[in-house]
Amino acid sequence: MSIELAKEVLSIESEGILAVRDNLGKEFEQAVDIIMACPSRLVVTGIGKSGLVGQKISATLNSTGTSSVFLHPVEAMHGDLGMVAPTDVVLAISYSGETSELNRLLSSLKERRIPIIALCGQNQSNLAQHAVVTLNVAVPREACPLGLAPTTSTTATLAMGDALAVALLNRKQFRAEDFRRNHPGGSLGERLKVAVREVMLTGEKVPVISHNAMLVAGVVELNQKNLGAVFIQDDQGRLLGIITDGDIRRMLSSGKNIQEMTMEEGMKRNPVAISDSLMAADALSIMQQHEITVLAVVDDGGRLEGILHLHDLLGKGEFRFLI
Repeated sequence: MSIELAKEVLSIESEGILAVRDNLGKEFEQAVDIIMACPSRLVVTGIGKSGLVGQKISATLNSTGTSSVFLHPVEAMHGDLGMVAPTDVVLAISYSGETSELNRLLSSLKERRIPIIALCGQNQSNLAQHAVVTLNVAVPREACPLGLAPTTSTTATLAMGDALAVALLNRKQFRAEDFRRNHPGGSLGERLKVAVREVMLTGEKVPVISHNAMLVAGVVELNQKNLGAVFIQDDQGRLLGIITDGDIRRMLSSGKNIQEMTMEEGMKRNPVAISDSLMAADALSIMQQHEITVLAVVDDGGRLEGILHLHDLLGKGEFRFLI
């Protein structure tokens, strides 16, 4: 019974989004033009469920290159209206278009000659009359069986906000690199959509030593760089092997005299290595597969270019092996 009801709700909400899509017209392009011409911010406002939807729309706009801020209509009438600059544009959200708290704010915005874009379901409403352009989000019916709780209407409004954000993103030629810059602590999936060359360590940060150096010198390098491993290369810079701090501990516990050993004698040959063009997500999969935390990055000739450490991908304490 519950599953069937859930399916019905999703069907009703899908119908609502399709209805909004079919009613879309030139006013959408006008809204995009107005926002693109705005030299400052898009101020999003609404109250109740519309306000919650507005906060999400504002957050999405900020993530995708359109500067935005949310303004609560009631707080606006008690001083926060001062945050609205003369060069701002307001996106006002109310399905009925007759929300009293929002209507009081609209008059003040009109006096300041702030352009208003309306997101509502009634083209003849007070909100629509105040707006320079209205985006119609009217839906055939709410999914709530009582027809009271905003359900389909809020979904449609949220979808229209997404459509605006994506259209603006396209106009601004906003790139994946720009998105990642706005999300330095974002989801793992986004952080891994970069090439290894963007996150690998290079130069003096790389723990590397010659194959004919003494093992104790390698221990010094390992401790100084503090990445848990040191890589060994030949005279031409080609990668030969690796020694980890775990390897050193095992040598000492087995009674080996590391004072007399060379790096080549103590190293593990043919360590796992990758190209700098590999995606970080694929590098993470390799780390998981081999249960390692550091990868060598080599060029086509096998010369060491840099290293990739797990912490550079994920940050400390955010990873556990999945196998």
